[in-house]
Amino acid sequence: MAEATSLPPGLLIGAPRSGSGKTTVTLGLLRALKRRGHAVQPFKCGPDYIDPAFHVVAAGRESYNVDSWAMRWPRVAGLLTEASRGADIVIAEGLMGFYDGVVQPGHWGNGASSDLAAATGWPVILVLDVSGQSQTAAAVARGFQNFRDRVEIAGVILNRVGSARHIRFVSEALTAVGLPVVGALPREANLVLPERHLGLVQAEETAELESRLDTLADFIDANVDIARILELAKPGSVASGTPAAIRLPGQRIALARDAAFSFVYPHLLAAWRAAGAEIVTFSPLADEVPDPDAHVVWMPGGYPELHAGQLAAAHRFKSAIRKFAETRAVHGECGGYMALGTGLVDASGERHEMIGLLGLETSFARRKLNLGYRKAELVEPCVLGRPGDCLTGHEFHYASVLSSPDAPLFHLYDSDGNALAQRGSRRAWTTGSFLHVVDC
Repeated sequence: MAEATSLPPGLLIGAPRSGSGKTTVTLGLLRALKRRGHAVQPFKCGPDYIDPAFHVVAAGRESYNVDSWAMRWPRVAGLLTEASRGADIVIAEGLMGFYDGVVQPGHWGNGASSDLAAATGWPVILVLDVSGQSQTAAAVARGFQNFRDRVEIAGVILNRVGSARHIRFVSEALTAVGLPVVGALPREANLVLPERHLGLVQAEETAELESRLDTLADFIDANVDIARILELAKPGSVASGTPAAIRLPGQRIALARDAAFSFVYPHLLAAWRAAGAEIVTFSPLADEVPDPDAHVVWMPGGYPELHAGQLAAAHRFKSAIRKFAETRAVHGECGGYMALGTGLVDASGERHEMIGLLGLETSFARRKLNLGYRKAELVEPCVLGRPGDCLTGHEFHYASVLSSPDAPLFHLYDSDGNALAQRGSRRAWTTGSFLHVVDC
């Protein structure tokens, strides 16, 4: 039987649906706790790239994704244990609705935030948007209480309350079903963070981020019982097991990293470094070239469509990548994949010349949402593994594929096991796909 490893006291921030205020509460709570001198460790349920980057700034500690569908349990158990070491409290932000996930299970769950609560024993603070309702909110919360075994709903934060009378109606109904109200947030339009088509504008691009986070913390301090929040947090535990091995793409990795290529999972970078890899970053937007001594170039996802003209003009960078690819591996994920292609058409319809290592042509002139978990089985040897190896990950983009003439990289399936047409690309030493690898 696997031994249990203790975790610090923690809470999950959940909600009935997206848009309820989870991120507002999480960021404000992280900064408020940090300002009070607590070492607070953030996590993010699911494959989201953007929210964890805000967590890092708010808490002053690296935030890691935890995903029950796409990540093997030994990797998750090790990550929760190592990242939480030295923390006074853990705050994990859920995704979508708290019980929302896919139909078919993955590695140890269906991707729902509730999987993490059940696996660790950390209680849940439920964020309820009560605009347009009062006592009915208690019926919603009551449904959360017994929906799943080993999940404890410890308290409720009301969001978008209208008046003291409104708060009293909702709070009395919630108290009657055994749920304490630990906060009530008034409607406040000035607290909204800027957004774009994949979610929030990235943390590094958000103007005056520190002051915005301090304002959120002030808002939470004024309207949430922080002392009660600390009381409700409970120590967690995880069943440990054999550590999960990692496939290194190379011993020395040249990693593209700037506003166009920022979607890199911190847990993968940490695993690469723990396995002995050296990571050297460079900026394509600044026309920088990859380390000539690297064994592989890794082009992550991001927003190349917003910087297509600047990338097209980065002739020094493009020439160096082409030269590198003559003898060594270059791999691109999603935005990096598009940049490795021949051309990218932006939202206005203008075509920009990309690197040209692959024949891929993509367009944002007609946006098409591609979203969901993915399982890939490699058919060609590459930096991701050998033929027959399986990878799990996620896809989220709005690009339309105009042309993809190269040999496929893998067989690709959605979370229901249905085969998908976009199977990545391979040409000589260059590979790429829309898949963001979460575990391999």
